Amino acid sequence: MTDSLVSVRVAIVDDEPLARAVLREFLSTEPGVEVVAECANGFEAVKAVSELSPDLLLLDVQMPKLDGFEVLDLVGREVAVVFTTAYDQYALRAFEVHAVDYLLKPVSAERLSAALVRVRERLGRGERFTPPGTMAAVRPPEGRAHRVLVRDGPRVHVIPVDKIDYVQAQDDYVCFRSEGKDYLKEQTLAETEAALDPAAFVRIHRSYLLNLSRLARVDQDERENRVAVLTDGRRLPVSRAGYARLSERL
Repeated sequence: MTDSLVSVRVAIVDDEPLARAVLREFLSTEPGVEVVAECANGFEAVKAVSELSPDLLLLDVQMPKLDGFEVLDLVGREVAVVFTTAYDQYALRAFEVHAVDYLLKPVSAERLSAALVRVRERLGRGERFTPPGTMAAVRPPEGRAHRVLVRDGPRVHVIPVDKIDYVQAQDDYVCFRSEGKDYLKEQTLAETEAALDPAAFVRIHRSYLLNLSRLARVDQDERENRVAVLTDGRRLPVSRAGYARLSERL
């Protein structure tokens, strides 16, 4: 099968109905292209990826509820992404997260067709699109993350950073502990640490980031290892380097 014959199942994601209609019209003239979903916001996009498994998202950047980069953080490597936006200032971030292309509005049929050629080529090679750990690139450039987004199938959990008790590394995932529940996300603890405010979170162990506001005291166990005791009674290990970092904050 040649690249030109690779079929592409597309989900259009834009909060503006007219923008979706224009893209849908352009795509209707492209052979082998099927529009499987139209989404008015990021939550609908995540649901569509989970339930319909499109090959490509045509994804707006500025949208209510979830922006385009947050959607990409949630859907990860499962789908190719071509950003469509009226703003050119997001282009660098788009390519940092391995977007296939970046189209400025008003999108022309020719420019969209050229982007589809690139998508077909990469689909034909069987490429995975976005590497895990996009959190740093999707974080707002002006500051630290204020919330964490965790996908659970078609659902998205939105966790305010100040509601996180601690974060634990678990193989290729991290586990966010918040309000008595655990939320798993595919990224590293180092990436998580880089996204969170260092004034609020401290690395107490190679496997743990602690929200300082949850610390009640530091004890020693029967082997004289230091243990962080949280306000809810949970006990987390503290390494020597972690204790040194804690001591600087206390």
